[in-house]
Amino acid sequence: MFTTQPTSDAQEAPADRVLQISSGKLIAIVVCWLFVVFDGYDLIVYGNVISSLEGEWGISSSTAGSLGSLAFLGMMIGAVLAGRLSDRVGRKRAVIGCVIVLSIFTTLCAVATGPAMFGAMRFIAGLGLGGLVPTSNALAAELVPPRWRAAVATMMMSGVPLGGSAAALLGIPVIPHWGWRPMFAFALVPLVVLVPLAMKCLPSTTPAAAPRDSETEGFRALLGPRLRTVSIMFALVTMVTLLAWYGLGTWLPKLMQNEGTNLGSALTFALALNLGAVAGSFVTAWGGVRFGTLPTSVAAALIAGVALLGLLTSPPTAVVYVIFVLAGVGTHGTQCLIIAAVASYYPDHLRGTALGWSLGVGRIGAVAAPQIGGWLLAAGLGANANFVLFGVSALIAAALLAVIARRYPVPTHNGPVAAPAH
Repeated sequence: MFTTQPTSDAQEAPADRVLQISSGKLIAIVVCWLFVVFDGYDLIVYGNVISSLEGEWGISSSTAGSLGSLAFLGMMIGAVLAGRLSDRVGRKRAVIGCVIVLSIFTTLCAVATGPAMFGAMRFIAGLGLGGLVPTSNALAAELVPPRWRAAVATMMMSGVPLGGSAAALLGIPVIPHWGWRPMFAFALVPLVVLVPLAMKCLPSTTPAAAPRDSETEGFRALLGPRLRTVSIMFALVTMVTLLAWYGLGTWLPKLMQNEGTNLGSALTFALALNLGAVAGSFVTAWGGVRFGTLPTSVAAALIAGVALLGLLTSPPTAVVYVIFVLAGVGTHGTQCLIIAAVASYYPDHLRGTALGWSLGVGRIGAVAAPQIGGWLLAAGLGANANFVLFGVSALIAAALLAVIARRYPVPTHNGPVAAPAH
């Protein structure tokens, strides 16, 4: 048994005072986390190869932005569909299905003959990519007591920047020597190694029983009178947070190259961003348990916004590294906490749907980020215009989260959402 002792709470049920997870459940959570690591790798890998694609295919920054947006468009659709599907057919089937789609079509990017084929493969891979986070988080949330769902959701999301860090570290030796294609062929690993393990280890969980009528399940319940406003708010704050996070993930190496750094140095800036995001996952997990999920998310978003706007002062290189670490802590940490809040906010039978809705609609920001970044570069506005866009997006996220924290505090226990606080 894996046991840890949280802060005591006289109102908690005894089962929640000590986190007890069987070895089987712990292995299942680790497998889900490893899937999220590969999700993060696939998210960040494109940003590392943009310059190579531009050189090989002769495409513009605007076209490169459009190619980047195709994966996020697929993610938007995949998150909504997979989240709902996981509430209907079970988490295990939804998770494994998303991984298979992601792995196969990301690998096919390695044999793309031009931008059209590459974009089509990225779009289809995005369907699995977008569905993997909400389904994995929904499954992991059901394996731990309610009190610990926010912390587990936040820790699960540490896999995204770890995967991004792996993409940057692999890119430094691989791209100069073997080109960009091996970076996508690496996606075979989860298909060959992790999918068989998941088939054996993941529990065939199903959502808690609930009345099966159109008023209490699915999107009708999520957008009904009781939950509509907070559901829209969660989607909006996810949108601006993902715009900042994925905008940086897609364009940072290219932006830094445009500022005069070589590819290797540009990738070390991307590595700093992702290592900051890894640290942010752990820091915000602690902060979410200690101070509350929503108050901590407000602070994280503020840190990211202020740090990114600090780049406008042309700081020395050492400070730039610190800024990108803080940006990683803040942007990714905010998104971790949003997912944690949603996982804790809704009743069991709506959790997958709610996560899919928030991440799916929120992917509009992820879809827009590569395209807007490409437009800004194509217009000759330079790196600073992008940093202003991403910094202001983080500050907007902080403001929206402050409103949610004030009017719609996350319930202490899993169950129906309370009426807005006044």
